[in-house]
Amino acid sequence: MRIVVAGGGIGGLALAIGLRRRGIPCVVLERDRVLGSSGGGLQLSPNATAVLRRLGLGAALGGAFRPAGRQFRRWRDGGLLGRVPLGRAALSRYGDPYVTLRRSTLRRLLYDVVASSVRLGRAVTAVAGPGVTLPDGTFEPADVLIGADGLNSTVRPGLIADPLRFSGHVAYRAVVPASLLSTVDVIVWLGPGRHCVCYPIDEGRSLNVVATLPAAVPPRPARGVRADELLPAYAGWDPTVLGLLSAAGSFDRHPLFERPAPSPRARGKIALLGDAARPMLPFLAQGACQALEDAESLAAHIAGSGGLAAYAAERHERAEQVAAASRAGAHDNHLADGAEQRRRDRHLAGLTLTDMDWIYASPGRVPA
Repeated sequence: MRIVVAGGGIGGLALAIGLRRRGIPCVVLERDRVLGSSGGGLQLSPNATAVLRRLGLGAALGGAFRPAGRQFRRWRDGGLLGRVPLGRAALSRYGDPYVTLRRSTLRRLLYDVVASSVRLGRAVTAVAGPGVTLPDGTFEPADVLIGADGLNSTVRPGLIADPLRFSGHVAYRAVVPASLLSTVDVIVWLGPGRHCVCYPIDEGRSLNVVATLPAAVPPRPARGVRADELLPAYAGWDPTVLGLLSAAGSFDRHPLFERPAPSPRARGKIALLGDAARPMLPFLAQGACQALEDAESLAAHIAGSGGLAAYAAERHERAEQVAAASRAGAHDNHLADGAEQRRRDRHLAGLTLTDMDWIYASPGRVPA
């Protein structure tokens, strides 16, 4: 059986590791010619770090930062609305840590395990019968084809032709020195129409900063966007937020897209995982986490008797639940001051780690 994985991101590489651990080889085709060492951060909750541990990478996460908690703060004055403990509390409750690190760091950790199976600089341009074609016209045959090629998947149209929908939000991402703000927590400032997030990465030496803005139409993705584009939209916000945005100088700009309707993630000999299957808006920080869950489930079902159909059935409800909650976060995080905002703030004041069990606990594991 020849398995071809289109896409060597976090999900595709995790799948390759899961297959290798079961004695099943695959070929990963990745468009990037080199793996970059920079890039923004990501948050991995215990449901994701549990997958990495089972893939044999638990020890490799030892250098990742473990935030002590997640704070929710008011946009205007930075007043604390609520705090959910993470750190030791998450490790004790779920058996695996909550960590933050650079996306490129995680990708490199995964790549190093299966580098011999990855072909860099090999973009998939089309699905052609039982395989894929590459830009130079090369045909790669596949008995099983996995689309792990992200939001603009080339493999996805082989299952369903559905358009992306702009969410109405644009994310601006930057990394700044940790000396700008002394924190061991993830901090989220909530405000009308937008929010800002920061958290430590690089073992605490840097802060990942993500700010969102509403937009009627999606702007082009871009690097090196000046802070001047954001600062007027954050006028009147907590001076700490303004200081972080000003210090960043420039940002990577990413319009946020989604696919609002459920769709099949497997048909015949083709399956999808990660953003290619079910894009996640970033308001629950579950994009990479759900890609890792997808990869683990798919590897197990390819090795088992259920195959791709069993994978699709197992992951459907879970993925839809998380995607719906992520979409709801786009509303809840951006409430204008008023009665609904005050109800949300009362909810945040009482939020505890147990409220996150439905996301953070690994399937079949009862939190301690």
